[in-house]
Amino acid sequence: MTDEIIKGEIYGVAGPTVTAKGLSCAKMHTVCRVGKGGLLGEVIRIADGLATLQVYEDTGGLTTGEEVISFSKPLTVLLGPGLLTNVYDGIQRPLYKIKDLGGDFIQKGLKFAPLDASKRWAFTPVKKIGDAVSGGDVLGTIQETECITHKVMAPPGISGVIKEIRKDTVSGVEPVCVLEDGTRIELYQEWPIRKPRPFIAKLPPETPFVTGQRIFDTLLPVADGGTAIVPGGFGTGKTVVEQTIAKFGRSDIVIYIGCGERGNEMTEILTDFPALKDPVTGLPLSFRTVIVVNTSNMPVAAREASIFTGITIAEYYRDMGYNVALLADSISRWAEALREISSRLEEMPGEEGFPPYLATMLGSFYERAGRVECMGDGTRTGSITVISAVSPPGGDFSEPVTQASMRFAGALWALDPDLAYRRHFPAVNWQASFSLYHSGLVEWFGRHVGADMVDLRARLLKLLQRETELKEIIQIIGVEALQESDRLMLEAAAIAREGFLKQSVFNEADAFNTFEKQYWMLKAIFTFLDAASEALKRGVYIEKLIESPLRAEIMGMKDLPNEGFAKKAEGLSNRIEKEFAEE
Repeated sequence: MTDEIIKGEIYGVAGPTVTAKGLSCAKMHTVCRVGKGGLLGEVIRIADGLATLQVYEDTGGLTTGEEVISFSKPLTVLLGPGLLTNVYDGIQRPLYKIKDLGGDFIQKGLKFAPLDASKRWAFTPVKKIGDAVSGGDVLGTIQETECITHKVMAPPGISGVIKEIRKDTVSGVEPVCVLEDGTRIELYQEWPIRKPRPFIAKLPPETPFVTGQRIFDTLLPVADGGTAIVPGGFGTGKTVVEQTIAKFGRSDIVIYIGCGERGNEMTEILTDFPALKDPVTGLPLSFRTVIVVNTSNMPVAAREASIFTGITIAEYYRDMGYNVALLADSISRWAEALREISSRLEEMPGEEGFPPYLATMLGSFYERAGRVECMGDGTRTGSITVISAVSPPGGDFSEPVTQASMRFAGALWALDPDLAYRRHFPAVNWQASFSLYHSGLVEWFGRHVGADMVDLRARLLKLLQRETELKEIIQIIGVEALQESDRLMLEAAAIAREGFLKQSVFNEADAFNTFEKQYWMLKAIFTFLDAASEALKRGVYIEKLIESPLRAEIMGMKDLPNEGFAKKAEGLSNRIEKEFAEE
């Protein structure tokens, strides 16, 4: 079926929006080509005989009367092998190909296929002639990269009996198989970016998403398939948190969306990722990564599309049964693009000028996260874990984007400028943050980490809270007036803050911590506190306890590698108990 084509002409231009007449039969959210350069746009309003388009490229130089061509299909992305290792802009133009033309900037009207249709892939069928297939069924596999096997699936909504199927190599312009009714299932398939891909059922969050960062995994866990937001003012380390999780988080696929961020930050991503080694496979991290880039100087409308482009690609790999981490940096820049387009449309503004439907649009993005039972034969489960940075002006968490995001997020990792300025990474304010997933992960922690892991976490939170209370008392009466037991509590809290919650991504042993290491670090800290408390009751001077060389050993535990850590930490705990018992 061919796309219906409607032709009109430009009636007016206002920034990234264009009004066109003669498109009265055009459909909402369908793509257009605008002007002599054929700029890509999308219909976002139809009223009074005029169609309003948001144009995903620079509209400079457009004039009234230029032709506008409307198509009947929505804005889509092309899905298939070859996505991994690639870098796209918000409308899925391959930036490496554009760079190869010799330009550092994207020229208007450039048209590039997102995937190379001529490239041949070695296809291994898992179905045979005569097999009945339906949407989501795996037809065969392709080794996309050395660490990721690409499952070629029947598109949703298609079913029938296989008449022909490839058994050797296949390119993007050839069918993988042909059904008896003549339907061709090709290697590449298109999917509308604003339409969630279907699945059988959403599954409850039962396992944690492992970041390797102690404050997240232990204090503020996010479930596999959950959502977390990372709000913080300028310089608090939002991008560092996102990049650290991209590098060290335990996921099969990483989708990194640089939405409206500075070009130098994205340059760091593009140069670092190919050189980084996956800590699990030892292969380049880029082998399981797709990057979607829309820097602050790129067209604003494409920034609005970028997060939907990214999450559609994430859903595609989720449907193969992979666990996908989607990192959006920053959702505030996306909301600013939404606000600019809304103002051009002269819509009634909401709080701080954002459109009234801001929360609805955010929900349509966040709700596409989750752990699901995939469509198709077999019992595949896949997940998308969304972690998005939020950039509230002045670090004000009461602003609309942060508040709207909190309605959908299951975890809040609030970044604190005071901690950031003290070089405490991650600069997470544990008192202002929360995780709604921990109660659902209690059983997992008890079964896979330690029977008392949940109790240790509760003790850590109580210790940090007590430290805050004692610091308020100190401001009134001074530290010398505290009871010795409270002074010991302050010392244990300092060890927990500096030795456990603070973490360095530049230290190979400290950059990623297993749950086993995190558990035994907590055990050693509270062994110190308990043994010192008992010694204090027997009359041992507080100074002797807090100046013990064992304190330095506890602080240095984070510099020990994950391998064999439990044995070393257990030995340290035994020495602490023995030495303090002899005092």
